[in-house]
Amino acid sequence: MSNVVVIGAGQAGSSLVAKLRNSGFEGQITLIGQEAAPPYQRPPLSKKYLLGEMALERLYLRPESFYSENGIDLRLNAQVIAIDREGREVHVGEDRLPYDHLVMTTGSTPRRLPAAIGGDLDGVFVVRDLKDVDAMAPRFAPGRHVLIVGGGYIGLEAAAVAASKGLKVTLVEMADRILQRVAAPETSDYFRTLHKSHGVDIREGLGLETLLGDGSVTGARLSDGSELVVDFVIVGVGITPATGLAEMSGLMIENGIKVNELGQTSDPAIWAAGDCASFPYNGGRARLESVPNAIDMAECVAENIMGAGKTYVPQPWFWSDQYDVKLQIAGLNTGYDRIVTRPGDAEGATSFWYYKGAQLLAVDAMNEPRAYMVGKRLIDAGKSPDPDAVADPATELKTLLRG
Repeated sequence: MSNVVVIGAGQAGSSLVAKLRNSGFEGQITLIGQEAAPPYQRPPLSKKYLLGEMALERLYLRPESFYSENGIDLRLNAQVIAIDREGREVHVGEDRLPYDHLVMTTGSTPRRLPAAIGGDLDGVFVVRDLKDVDAMAPRFAPGRHVLIVGGGYIGLEAAAVAASKGLKVTLVEMADRILQRVAAPETSDYFRTLHKSHGVDIREGLGLETLLGDGSVTGARLSDGSELVVDFVIVGVGITPATGLAEMSGLMIENGIKVNELGQTSDPAIWAAGDCASFPYNGGRARLESVPNAIDMAECVAENIMGAGKTYVPQPWFWSDQYDVKLQIAGLNTGYDRIVTRPGDAEGATSFWYYKGAQLLAVDAMNEPRAYMVGKRLIDAGKSPDPDAVADPATELKTLLRG
């Protein structure tokens, strides 16, 4: 009987073991997690959980009892020391866990500021896990000044929470504009305007030179020579795939753990899924940092462990909540050369449609769920509506699906 060991008890790991059991897998399953908490949602950490609007138990992906009830050996607070590929064993402390199939769902790790510029000072935080958010939450008191380094979605979500709780917020982004790596200028403009309307001081094209303080952060010097007095700092400058264990084990790495179309690594007995894995996509390779990808890829790998031989084909979608705006994104905008704007029905609602020539690549929808849903269906079906029809407010969205 097959024995599956899964390293990484996040969204992908939890989804994979659940899919195995729900699909009738009768072998032994072990799920190994570094944290003390059972698998939980991460997106609410920088939103509702940080705002105090979501209790810890509501973060859990499944009740803790789910694992024991389904014969899944959930090992928390556990550290994998090594993988013996030849002997097919995972070393967890003093234990040796045999496997027929090993799955890496190790996720990603946040980039931190170098110690040389104050990154190791007390009061400097990243937003990645429960420990991070629980540590910073008490500092979210009205009137305090928080510096946010990085104008991606994590930084902007943290800024929205801080501003909503009455803090003074300064956000610095080294690039020319916020969201430059992931979105069109139109989307950047939308969110810049939104944050400024809530009092956030956004400074673009400006880097952090150094943090100031003796033991604890008290200020920051920016690349233009200006200095700020701050109470704490949140760093949101991206994440990197957690590949250390895979590298140590001699697996092939290419912007993450390299897998084939089935999710297998360079060792056929070892699989990978989620943030940590890069997979074949459109003639190249891709790695997606999203909850839907973690779930879909993990479930595909679970099916393939059971012999399905199923190619993983992502259908990317993402979301972000900031203040009362819900951003929903369908598709991948890489290579776009034209943006089509479609006004929404309500005030502040709009959508931006990314085209490459005549091909629709992606849609950013702000408080426009219908535009998002129609755009996603079109992209998933490989259909590209006429850009002029999309831009015309008189065009009924649902008619775009008929083309």
